[in-house]
Parts: sequence; C-alpha cells; structure tokens
Amino acid sequence: MRRIHYLTIVILVAIVAGVVFYAILTPATTRAAALNIKCDPATNTVNKRQGEVFTVKVTFKNTGDTTGTWTVNVSFEGEANWSWQGTSQTLTLKPSKTTTLTWTGTVPENASVGSTARLVVYFDDEFAPQNWWIHVLPGAELKIVSSEVG
Repeated sequence: MRRIHYLTIVILVAIVAGVVFYAILTPATTRAAALNIKCDPATNTVNKRQGEVFTVKVTFKNTGDTTGTWTVNVSFEGEANWSWQGTSQTLTLKPSKTTTLTWTGTVPENASVGSTARLVVYFDDEFAPQNWWIHVLPGAELKIVSSEVG
C-alpha cells in the first residue's frame, strides 16, 4: 500500500515539474496561443467603427550582441470577412537599443459589425500574435426620440 502512495506522489511531482518547466521555457506568445488566452476586454480591446482610423505602436529591442536589421510589419487578422495589413518597415537596431514604430490604418468598410481582429507582428520569417484586438461597432445607431399613442 505504501508503494502505491509513494508512486502516486512521484507521478504528481513529475507532472507539476513538467508544467512549470513548460511555462518557464516556452515564449509568452506561444504559451498564449497554446492556452488560447483571451484578452481582457476592458484593457486590450479597442472599439472602432467601419472606416474609422486606428494607430498601432510597437516597441522593439535588439537583445543580441551585434547590430541587426529586420523587416517589420503588423496586421489585424480576425473573424468573418476582414483583415488589415500595414506597410512593411525596415528596422535597424544596435545591441540593447529600443525604438518604437508606428502604423496608421483604417477598419475596412466591409468589416462585419460585432467582429474582432487580433494584432499580429511580423518580422523576417517570424510572427507574434499580440494581446490587442479591434472590435467593430455599428456605424449607424437607432435611437427612439419620442413615441405617441392616440
């Protein structure tokens, strides 16, 4: 009976250790995708209407030992029938230096009301989904001003 008890404890410790090592060694963007983490609607969702302008700012840092050059772009990829892609920019950074790049875009006129699209950053042959979303609001809103019954 004691042998089964110890074996159960060893298996549980191994599972916990595996989960901890996975969380530590896996990049945050991969963890978010693997765990299908949803954004916090209060802070990570921007409400826009069809045809409305938005701005994307992304800060990059060269964590390497030499100067590097990258081709960088952003896009919003989402549900239904809409997506948006920025214009590629070339980024050159010395070691340990940071810079912020900015893109301006417009929610497509054909974006479905109620749909969402997620910000994705592309650089060279990699991509990193970000925890930012655009939610499309209706452009026309009906409000009852008064009513009368005779």
